[in-house]
Amino acid sequence: MEMVEADSSTAKLYSLNPNRISNEDILFCIDIGPESLVEMKSTGPGGKPLTRLDSIRQAILVFINAKLSINPDHRFAFATLAKTASWLRKEFSSDVESAAAALRGLSAASASSSGPPDLTQLFRVAAHEAKKSYAQNRILRVILIYCRSSVQPQHQWPVSQKLFTLDVMYLHDKPGPDNCPQEVYDALVDTLEHVSQYEGYIHETGQGVRILLRYMSVLLSHPQQRCTQDMMDLPKSLTKRSPTCDPANGEEGAPISSQ
Repeated sequence: MEMVEADSSTAKLYSLNPNRISNEDILFCIDIGPESLVEMKSTGPGGKPLTRLDSIRQAILVFINAKLSINPDHRFAFATLAKTASWLRKEFSSDVESAAAALRGLSAASASSSGPPDLTQLFRVAAHEAKKSYAQNRILRVILIYCRSSVQPQHQWPVSQKLFTLDVMYLHDKPGPDNCPQEVYDALVDTLEHVSQYEGYIHETGQGVRILLRYMSVLLSHPQQRCTQDMMDLPKSLTKRSPTCDPANGEEGAPISSQ
């Protein structure tokens, strides 16, 4: 495709090179530390409070169904994070029922088995799987869903090895004497920039399921088609809606900001 810039004095020719967009293999890594059992603001059937883990299951299934409606050739696998990463379902698959079954098997780890998390094993697994994906003309993305408000994840990973894209969804408590979500968030940003092949996104919230779903919808974007996160104005704050909109149709009223 070629375009000519209209100009009274000179004409500049631009060429838009064709670029193949690869199918994705997406590895969800879900933090199952004790903080994954913290209750969110939303409730489930019968008014029962939803935990973060409940909300994560719901958000992932919505994500998978939406992603497959865009392209049915995307595939998904699952891992958990306690002290280190472990497989929950190793085989990448496009089968929604298989994904739902894997997510039903999620359970929180005990406090004794969920010390400071090391992401090194997760990145080793991701790098290995990324090479297999690349051999099939696919790309690999890791979506890390992290729930700890006072413990920064660690890793030993060379900056020269950027074989996969990393996105992060961070669910946290409010800042307080016993936690430091801002420092954890900053560490997650540093990690993302350290390992990510394409533009990785990070979002954070301590609120309800709807906000989690809203940010997960942004992660539907394909890594090879992304702008930088700083250039995005999505999702739109409810406070920026047109005055003609019916406020009764709203969700949570107050927007949240990245810390």
